[in-house]
Amino acid sequence: MMPLRLHPDVVMAETDDGAVLLHQRTGRYWQLNRTGVLVLNSLLDGESDERAADALVEQHHIVLAHAHRDVSAVVAQLQAAELLLEFS
Repeated sequence: MMPLRLHPDVVMAETDDGAVLLHQRTGRYWQLNRTGVLVLNSLLDGESDERAADALVEQHHIVLAHAHRDVSAVVAQLQAAELLLEFS
């Protein structure tokens, strides 16, 4: 997976329960739970999807295959909503 970053028009505000992402151009917002924030922050910090999955396993004691599926789902949903972009 290529390095990821938030879309330039997106701002993120962390909350007690996770985070809210606001796409300033469209006015739409999305809420992430703590697990989604863990995944997103890992990837935005330059970690690989493998390392993000490892973090889920460590924090939530889930099966690695499920963690990989969850990481892929978070990335796919955020990219589909044009909140997350790949860069080289």
